[in-house]
Amino acid sequence: MKTNKLQIDDIAPNFNLLGVDNLKHSLSYFDNVKVLVIMFTCNHCPVVKAYENRLIKIQDDYKNKSVELVAINSNETLNYPEDSFDKMIVRSNEKSYNFHYLRDEDQTIADAYGAERTPEIFAFDQDRKLRYHGRIDDNKDESLVQFHDLRNAINCILTETPIENPETTSIGCSIKWLT
Repeated sequence: MKTNKLQIDDIAPNFNLLGVDNLKHSLSYFDNVKVLVIMFTCNHCPVVKAYENRLIKIQDDYKNKSVELVAINSNETLNYPEDSFDKMIVRSNEKSYNFHYLRDEDQTIADAYGAERTPEIFAFDQDRKLRYHGRIDDNKDESLVQFHDLRNAINCILTETPIENPETTSIGCSIKWLT
């Protein structure tokens, strides 16, 4: 895959993906939200697992502020069967995800966004311009976090103020590409 990363101020690529709710979701499905956070994620990555509760908490904290988190799993499943759509449904239910969890079976959406890692964050404003790209925060161990990058970005987008660090380096597993 090409993995040309979106740049700050680029417009979000459209998608039409099946969610664990068995409904198709496109970019326009989220037209009414002020901040749309696209998260490339999966089931098997230990870094994703370390962040799941934080992502659930972020969605909960911002649910009344017109912020929507959307997780997309693009991993191939031949070598990573834990990332299959059926297992996504199980994981979503086990963890009580309060955000949409979508399947990018042919990996075209990960490619369009230039995603390389799980987790990797793309935060867009109301006009769907990319305002933040990178990590959730600065440490896999929640007790050691000093910089809450995603929360800061969301707050800045909501208040229409500049984000001090609009690009950070995401940490995690590589996306598992089809060969």
